[in-house]
Amino acid sequence: MTYVIALPCVDVKDKACIEECPVDCIYEGERSLYIHPDECVDCGACEPVCPVEAIFYEDDTPEEWADYYKANVEFFDDLGSPGGAAKMGLIPKDHALIAALPPQPMPEGL
Repeated sequence: MTYVIALPCVDVKDKACIEECPVDCIYEGERSLYIHPDECVDCGACEPVCPVEAIFYEDDTPEEWADYYKANVEFFDDLGSPGGAAKMGLIPKDHALIAALPPQPMPEGL
């Protein structure tokens, strides 16, 4: 099991979750953040600090965002397991699901 970043993160990328992640498994794409499913240790530190409530435990992901699990996994298909997001920086791509989305409005208060 792993954590999943869903739609509320798209075009927001607050990054508070990155600062809390003890294993550096949250990577930055062009429009969204992604949790590496093999590097995540399921500690849950990222979930409560997300200001837009975009992070869910895999089994708790709302049905309307179920495809985001697949997007988080497939984002790493060509990257493998880099072993840490900090050294990667911004990865100039997004999963097709996210790339196809229209621009998302910035939530109030951010």
